[in-house]
Amino acid sequence: MEGVVYYGETPAQGSLVPARQLNLGRLAVQLKLNLNAPTGSQLIEPAPSRTLLGVPVSVMGMDRTVEFLRGLIESGRPNQVVTADSYGLVLAREDSELAAIYRNASLVTADSSGVVWGLSRSGSKVERVSGVDLVDRLCALSAEYGYRIFLLGSAPGIAEQAAEKLKLRYPGCNIVGTRNGFFPLQDSDVVAQEVAPHRPDILLVAMGIPRQEKFIAKNLQTIGAKVAMGVGGSLDVYSGRVKRAPVVVQKLRLEWLWRLILNPKKFEKVARLPRFVWLVLRGAK
Repeated sequence: MEGVVYYGETPAQGSLVPARQLNLGRLAVQLKLNLNAPTGSQLIEPAPSRTLLGVPVSVMGMDRTVEFLRGLIESGRPNQVVTADSYGLVLAREDSELAAIYRNASLVTADSSGVVWGLSRSGSKVERVSGVDLVDRLCALSAEYGYRIFLLGSAPGIAEQAAEKLKLRYPGCNIVGTRNGFFPLQDSDVVAQEVAPHRPDILLVAMGIPRQEKFIAKNLQTIGAKVAMGVGGSLDVYSGRVKRAPVVVQKLRLEWLWRLILNPKKFEKVARLPRFVWLVLRGAK
C-alpha cells in the first residue's frame, strides 16, 4: 500500500509488543472499567461538559481526560474525539456538517486559551486540554498498555519522523504505521482502506480543521479506531519541524501569536478570533 509505513510488522502479523506486557496492561484497565459493568459491555458515562457556541465542551482536566480516553479505548467501540479551538467553533457555525460532528463527538476538549476563556464566562474554570499534549499522553498510554497507534497526516516524511521521536521518548510506544496527508479528497475511502488493516486502537489525524474531522466522521467505522482524533499541526511539532511556543508564552496564552509569527498562513484562523470573542460576549447559542 503506497504511502503507508510499517513499524516492525505487517498488518497481517500480530503486535510485537510483548504479550505479557500487553495482556496484563489491558487486564488491569478492563478490571477497573468493568468492576460494576455487565459482562460483555462497557458503560462509559458522558463527559461532564458546558455548552459554548452550541457545542458541548468537556470541563475535565488533562488527567481526567486521559482516563476518559482510556475508557473509550477499552469500550471496544469506535469514537471520535474533537480538540476544539476558537477557530473551529466559529467555523462550525458556518458549516453545518462540522457542527454536527462537534455535537455528536464522544468528547470535545478545550484546545485553546480562547475556548478556556469562553467557558470561564459561564462560570466554568477549565484547564486547557490541547491536541498536542494529548498526543504525548496517548503515546505514554500506548507504551504502558500496548495500544496500537496510527499517525495519519502532515507532509510526506513528517509522520514517520514524529513516530521515530515519539518511540524514542516512550520506549514501547506501539505505533503500527504512518501515512502522509497529501491525497485528494476523493481518495479518502482508499486511504481509510489502507489504514484499516493496521487495526489501530488510536488514530491521530493531522490534516487541519475541518478536513481532519470530516475524514474521521466519514471513515471511522471503516477504520474501527476506538479513539480517532484530529490533532492539527501536532505531528509537525513532534517531528521537530516546528518548534512549539516556550512555556512562558503558553502561560501568557499567546501561543496563537507564536504560531502566526512562525507561519503567516495561519492568518485566516487568527482573523476569526474577533468574531469568536463577539459571539461569546453576546451570549450566542
